[in-house]
Amino acid sequence: MNRLNHVAIIMDGNGRWGLKYKKSRNLGHKEGLKVIEKVISYSIKHKIKFLTLFSFSTENWKRPKKEVNYIFNLLENFLKEKSNILNNKKIKLKVIGTKNFSLRLNSLLIDIERKTKKNRTLQINLALNYGSKIEIINALKKMNKKKISINIKNFEKNLETKNIPDPDLLIRTGNTKRLSNFLLWQLAYSEIFFIKKLWPEFNENDFNRIIKNYKRIKRNFGAI
Repeated sequence: MNRLNHVAIIMDGNGRWGLKYKKSRNLGHKEGLKVIEKVISYSIKHKIKFLTLFSFSTENWKRPKKEVNYIFNLLENFLKEKSNILNNKKIKLKVIGTKNFSLRLNSLLIDIERKTKKNRTLQINLALNYGSKIEIINALKKMNKKKISINIKNFEKNLETKNIPDPDLLIRTGNTKRLSNFLLWQLAYSEIFFIKKLWPEFNENDFNRIIKNYKRIKRNFGAI
């Protein structure tokens, strides 16, 4: 039975769900945030140690300004309301991506990272303003500046996910079958589960079924 240490999720479908049921993309994002809270609880229940959530990509800036502002207001309010709860549950929060937001949100993210850095129950990696291609280029620039050899070990030490094990599995909701510039290096040997449901529809039964199926997979990593 496969050990499950790290789950990554592309939470796709908030906007489409909002338009379908609420006639508002923003209300879909609000509903999707509730599912994040539930998935955090599911992960703790399954004793998963790392949960990486693709929350906002470098490409998402192309969306309407009102929608982008709404997403970040949601995030800011969530962090303000839940930071003490996360800390009390011994959850660590780490941001991967460039903190290129408002001074208020940047300060809030830095403060929560500092406050929770010693927690060990679950590490949530929040991919914000994140794009894997930029991450890879930046890692190579760091290595060139340090004048160190280009090899796998050194390269991985200069990624934003250094000291984080690669995901064992990736879940993508929304009935879309692509990686969308998410953890392109780190997902090389991950098991991938594409789900038809939109993110606000994702529930514990879906999560449990994926984990059950993952544990049955024969993982060879190139061997027989």
